[in-house]
Amino acid sequence: MQPIHGGVQRTDWLAPPFSPHIGTMTKITKAALLLAVAALSGQAQQYTKNGDLVMPKDYRDWVFLSSSVSMSYPEEGPGGHAMFGNLFVQPAARKQFENTGTWPDKTVLLMELRGVGGASTDSFLNKDAQFQTEIMGYEAHVKDSTRGGWAFYFIPKDSASGKPFDKTAKCFSCHADHGAVDTTFVQYYPTLVAAAKKHGTYKERNKH
Repeated sequence: MQPIHGGVQRTDWLAPPFSPHIGTMTKITKAALLLAVAALSGQAQQYTKNGDLVMPKDYRDWVFLSSSVSMSYPEEGPGGHAMFGNLFVQPAARKQFENTGTWPDKTVLLMELRGVGGASTDSFLNKDAQFQTEIMGYEAHVKDSTRGGWAFYFIPKDSASGKPFDKTAKCFSCHADHGAVDTTFVQYYPTLVAAAKKHGTYKERNKH
């Protein structure tokens, strides 16, 4: 599932079959794959001895995928009121998705949850205006084959780690039923839809 990094153009890669250049190309390709794996491994998630997910402190250096409002489940996380969600993913995972149409193992999709402000607090704004305020917490969707595949975590504001959601939580069935790619809501990440459709991994989801 790993990507082949581009950027190097070599005419000898077009050599006929049995050319000695084919072996050179294979070595370069393998090296690129190993670099991609190493890059993702260096950004992989970490856990406490109790199995909690350690908060990735560098998530702001990751790739920003999308922003939404009121997409979280009221019974999970801080809930109880509308929140903005800003979604980030490791650069290496994003790169591999572009090249394969699915998420590699060790992917972390981290959603930063923020409060919602509007005309009720800033009356000079348009009555329909909304803006982001303070951080309320974090939700993470993590793919880890050593822990049974995808899992969800909630990390409270200012906490160093967060506990996993129970397997009976609504998010598991909702993502399985409605996620467009690999139980993730790629349909709401507009910069990734084209890649998923190109690689044939995009699933037309149930909208009900």
